[in-house]
Amino acid sequence: MIDSYSGISKKAGMPPGSLVHVGNVQEEDARISVIDYGQDDLEEPVVETVEELLKFREKDSITWVCLEGLKDVKIVELIGKYFDIHPLVLEDILNTHQRPKFEEYDDYLYIVLKGLSLKPDENSDHGGFSVIYEQISILVLKDFVFTFKEKKDDLFLPLIQRLRTSNGRVRSMGPDYLTYAILDMIVDQNFVLLDSMDETIDAIEEELLTDPTADTLVGIQRLKRELIDIRRSVAPLRELLSAILRCDSELIGEKTHIYFRDVYDHVLRITETTDSYRDMLASLLDIYVSSVSNKMNEIM
Repeated sequence: MIDSYSGISKKAGMPPGSLVHVGNVQEEDARISVIDYGQDDLEEPVVETVEELLKFREKDSITWVCLEGLKDVKIVELIGKYFDIHPLVLEDILNTHQRPKFEEYDDYLYIVLKGLSLKPDENSDHGGFSVIYEQISILVLKDFVFTFKEKKDDLFLPLIQRLRTSNGRVRSMGPDYLTYAILDMIVDQNFVLLDSMDETIDAIEEELLTDPTADTLVGIQRLKRELIDIRRSVAPLRELLSAILRCDSELIGEKTHIYFRDVYDHVLRITETTDSYRDMLASLLDIYVSSVSNKMNEIM
């Protein structure tokens, strides 16, 4: 389920730009990961402090900095200080209840969207699952890309492996292409979710035709809620990607527009699929009601 709004009240009455973490506090300490790369080489230095990132400004390379864990507000504050990021942007990064959006500034771009992962539901009879959403913020600078996440996980691992093995275009292109690759990977997680949802719908449909129970109805209602959450997180991405394609910033090269348009097409497909599944679930609900009604008539 998409984030609840618990924790937002702690910012009530504070002036704009106040840096307060709003979201799920993770037990682990924050981790800064760095991948610095060019077409011919790549290094993953161990970085303990924000100050250590400054040396990469002097290199002719692309530096991807990933901060996992936002409870240490000071780290985000220092990134803002050393890389001249507006306090309102830093405030948005720390408040993990943001709507997906794209903002263009003079020297950097800010993107925020929801990533997701699946957790199998061992108590479900339909091969069910629960969806865990996570806000991901992205800052795109001239030679840097920053990503900010609340949790330590393997979401970016496929892209990291591509960088390590120098497969594809990512090592030979700029931070705009890295940004595309990050967005593409996050958006495509929805296809994994929809594939799982398709299997669950098939299982529920088979159960409806054989022996529907009260748990069948619970499964249908749960999937309906998941679809609402998916649409709520994905629908704003159409405007986000349109804004990226319209922006005049030199940080987004003309050559990468075709790739961002491809992500836009993926968003359209996901939206259309969720609409199709919503109609299917409405039909399954009708079948369930009809089945229960028929059983009641047989008893009477």
